[in-house]
Amino acid sequence: MSQYKSDLLRLLDSRGYIHQLTDADGLDALAAKQIVPAYIGFDATAPSLHVGSLVQIMMLRRLQQTGHKPIVLMGGGTTRIGDPTGRDESRKMLSDEAIEANIASIKTIFARFLKFGDGLTDAVMVNNHDWLGKIGYIEMLQKVGTHFTINRMLSFDSVKLRLDREQPMTFLEFNYMILQGYDFRHLAQEMGVRLQMGGSDQWGNIVNGIELSRRMDALEVYGLTTPLLATADGAKMGKTAKGAVWLNGDQLSPYDYWQFWRNSQDADVGRFLRLFTDIDLDEIARLEALQGAEINDAKKILADATTAMAHGDAAAEQAAETAKKTFEEGSGGEALPTLTLSDSSILLVDAMVQLGLAASKKEARRLIAGGGAKIDGEPISDENALVSNGKKEVRVSVGKKKHGLVHFGPVG
Repeated sequence: MSQYKSDLLRLLDSRGYIHQLTDADGLDALAAKQIVPAYIGFDATAPSLHVGSLVQIMMLRRLQQTGHKPIVLMGGGTTRIGDPTGRDESRKMLSDEAIEANIASIKTIFARFLKFGDGLTDAVMVNNHDWLGKIGYIEMLQKVGTHFTINRMLSFDSVKLRLDREQPMTFLEFNYMILQGYDFRHLAQEMGVRLQMGGSDQWGNIVNGIELSRRMDALEVYGLTTPLLATADGAKMGKTAKGAVWLNGDQLSPYDYWQFWRNSQDADVGRFLRLFTDIDLDEIARLEALQGAEINDAKKILADATTAMAHGDAAAEQAAETAKKTFEEGSGGEALPTLTLSDSSILLVDAMVQLGLAASKKEARRLIAGGGAKIDGEPISDENALVSNGKKEVRVSVGKKKHGLVHFGPVG
């Protein structure tokens, strides 16, 4: 039985989103009596967010599901500086055009998870460059800088980490926490925002914003963070041997996304179902109790639900069907990575790299030497082996779970 009265905090609590709250009773009472506009900030450093941001996206979805208003803050301004939190070195500067293109691309992801519009609980996306870009430097120092002490700023983990490792932190980056605090204050003044949410590493930045609103405006606002998300074996969520698990289908295919979730560890299934799907909690309890080979059924349900949310029902169904054909029936499928060639053959090493089954030729040769590569199910030990067009389509595999197709025919 949840200790909370509001639907918002009861839902977040029951699904495992809550790590820290600045004033649980105050936020609970507010959410029980009125619509609470709340925001999470995302920097636009790439054309897509990855799975590491998915807990935050789902938090905004839960907010909307319980009758509150999600605000997606894109850091068009702060991306020009770079959040030093958790970083050992400065972020590369992006052009204004690149940042704007990234924001436009990222918005298509949010449209899958949230309902945008002009209604009271419809989501909106805002860009902090719209107000940060208009503030004069002297004005910022006078209005906001006086509320931050150097002593306090030096105590933050994001700063201490760099200093302890003797990695330089630019004065530009040092200002990030001030600007993030100002964002919270601006959104509270202009849009009635009362809550900022984020990952546990953002706690200090969120508290800064709360204190700024209290000092400048005597306004009570709130902060909520989620637990640091790692897999059962301690690995960082969203990172694989092949790189980041992107949410944008242009950067990671729906099939590979489906496979990421299907390959979850047994111990993670229940937690992932609660965090990343809308499946009923009673059904999740049944699924996570499955034992032995039956837990694979729960993993398929997890993969279906997460892929449908990110890429649509049709993409999820196609990915599941491709996986069934590949793993259970031994045939190919449309959603596997495919390489189309007009030539009559290609070195297996090159095919593995171009299909994304190996990161480099060196890795491909190592996999072949270790007995991990197959052509149409047959193990290959010769690093000079060819994939040739004895038939129209040839399946290349690495291990039991990574497959690709080499298609011989007209290109294009």
